[in-house]
Amino acid sequence: MKVIGEADFGGKRIRVVQGDLTERDVDAIANAANTRLQHGGGVAGAIVRKGGKVIQEESDRIGFVPTGGAAITGAGKLKARFVIHTVGPRMGEGDEDSKLKSAIESTLQLAAEKGLKSVSIPAVSAGIYGFPKHRCANILVSAAHEFISRNPRTSLGLIEFCLFDGDTAALFLKELKNLKTE
Repeated sequence: MKVIGEADFGGKRIRVVQGDLTERDVDAIANAANTRLQHGGGVAGAIVRKGGKVIQEESDRIGFVPTGGAAITGAGKLKARFVIHTVGPRMGEGDEDSKLKSAIESTLQLAAEKGLKSVSIPAVSAGIYGFPKHRCANILVSAAHEFISRNPRTSLGLIEFCLFDGDTAALFLKELKNLKTE
């Protein structure tokens, strides 16, 4: 895991790291989930393989989460305590930008309601769902900043974006630097 960049906003940090989301030692990791919470491929599949089938079993009990929503389960054998299943949009379904913003807001709100202090989030919808990575980075980083600006007393002291590849991490870093210069 490599810290690419970090910014402090009134004691609340937004960080960009490059590494394996399933290895993050935070209160919760976000899973780029589908509406039926079936975690077969991509980030979701890796989370269940590493964390154990208990994550899928808990997800099956939840059943359905609408696009733009989020649900929380335990994290099984992962270092994180929880997995927040974040349902982002598929490209082509319409109104994708606002649905992605809603998904990240739902994730952060759920983490805050649970009193969590740290959350690590992948590039939701930018994998098999085909969301353009530069737009994903802009929406997720901006929404995280808006969340902590609107909620200065939130328990969340660290919102981290964990990206597997360097090119995507660079896009998130660019957005973080843009925040610092506003």
